[in-house]
Amino acid sequence: MDDLQKLLELKAKYEAQVEKVLKKMPERKAEFVNTSGIPVDRVYTPLELKDFDYVEKLGLPGLYPFTRGVQPTAYRGRFWTMRQYAGFGTAEETNARYHFLLKSGQTGLSVAFDLPTQIGYDSDHPLAQGEVGKVGVAIDSLWDMERLFQGIPLDQVSTSMTINAPCAVILAMYLAVAEKQGVSFDKLRGTVQNDILKEYPARGTYIFGPRPSMRLITDIFAYCTEHVPQWNTISISGYHIREAGATAVQEVAFTLANGIAYVEAAIQAGLEVDKFGPRLSFFFNSHQDFFEEIAKFRAARRLWAKIMKERFGAQDPRSMMLRFHTQTAGCSLTAQQPLNNIVRTAFEALAAVLGGTQSLHTNSFDEALALPSELAVQVALRTQQVIAYETAVCDTVDPLAGSYFIEYLTDQIEARAQEYIDRIDQLGGAVAAIEKGFIQKEIADSAYRYQKEIEKGERIVVGLNKFQVEEEDRPKELLKVDPAVADRQIARLKELKATRDHTAVQQALAELKAAAEGDANLMPPILKAVKALATLGEICDTLRAVFGEYEAAAA
Repeated sequence: MDDLQKLLELKAKYEAQVEKVLKKMPERKAEFVNTSGIPVDRVYTPLELKDFDYVEKLGLPGLYPFTRGVQPTAYRGRFWTMRQYAGFGTAEETNARYHFLLKSGQTGLSVAFDLPTQIGYDSDHPLAQGEVGKVGVAIDSLWDMERLFQGIPLDQVSTSMTINAPCAVILAMYLAVAEKQGVSFDKLRGTVQNDILKEYPARGTYIFGPRPSMRLITDIFAYCTEHVPQWNTISISGYHIREAGATAVQEVAFTLANGIAYVEAAIQAGLEVDKFGPRLSFFFNSHQDFFEEIAKFRAARRLWAKIMKERFGAQDPRSMMLRFHTQTAGCSLTAQQPLNNIVRTAFEALAAVLGGTQSLHTNSFDEALALPSELAVQVALRTQQVIAYETAVCDTVDPLAGSYFIEYLTDQIEARAQEYIDRIDQLGGAVAAIEKGFIQKEIADSAYRYQKEIEKGERIVVGLNKFQVEEEDRPKELLKVDPAVADRQIARLKELKATRDHTAVQQALAELKAAAEGDANLMPPILKAVKALATLGEICDTLRAVFGEYEAAAA
């Protein structure tokens, strides 16, 4: 009798046993499904993977299709970059937090910018009122960027900057600071998010429409390929798509569809795929469904490798590697019983590590209440350090490979994500799908279903809709941003404008406007304007005059 027949007979015995048990004790739910709607069976065996081709589907770590990871030795060589996202108030306050985090063992910086900075307004703009320094650091000019990195040699850290619409301006400021420190551009390591397409359906911090924004993005690709070769020129983000309510499958599909759009735009701009492909990076969420998240990361790697090889003809294996940063799920944090968030974040972080992330941010337990306090940030960083140094999960590569459940889920997520990508292709690609509202509607429908499940008690959130307790006052050690931050920023802007070379600023802005009206790469004139001390708002206003501003269509 062959092994398959033996397994079928064993499975029949098992099912008979299950029937007896169910008569005495029904299961908790009539149907078990994960957040993507994929049914979760009672048990998985080789029967679910009977046509599984190990070489085609898995291979080995560091080899195509990279399901098992992009590095042959993974964390046996070095751990992921522990990169806590931070920014609030003034550049000086955030700089002090960076020094605290580096002293605590953080291995990379991650910059959060305030909303006015994210949408290209200076701190003295009327629309910035009440928002200066609130959800990130306020950056108006090169002066602020210099203060932000005071005492931090830029050739000795890897810096990630979560900035999109005005990304070219912020990157130019960073380059100018490096120049002032005497650091050559080829020594700089880090990432800019630079992912505008997810802003339209998921986040909203856009300035220009999709098409001029794509020009700015590909200009950054081209400039950095030549001048800043170690820099990751984009972090194609599924994180915000997931935070907006997408499922795990949608997160993979919409993120990779955006990635396809960026690659196509770069090729149309005359760039060779193997020149810019190795510097593409991704940014994913790690949510609460533990095994689904691990499978999601593995499926995304395999799918992107196939896309780059088969669709775009990449030859360099580095172009096919999906390298990604992960952040634990902000939307999973609760204001109720906030210490529970430490446990949530630990499991989400563990899923990211078992999924093979290259860098990781762990959310702080008090983030549903305020920006993170020093204590909460330290606990979040220690969570990563405990996983790295105490659990031994990093001692072997992709330890869950071969799990019948994990491999089944990985296949399912890949197949369902590919179906979405095919639909987006039929609509004309990611930009067209966004313009037609398809992606927005899919995310909104998913978010609505998820919220209804919580409200009906079908999805349990501990401390929120079950196991509630009468709580005392909220934690007292919450971070509060001084309202005087705006006054200090505006005073600094007045000083800058009074002391800079006004003629040099106007000349640089005029050159930028002329470049925007033509087809020249915009990074050199933006860098010149930044070094002349033109402000973020002035540079963005110059581009607004040429590109206009995007207005979302009414729902």
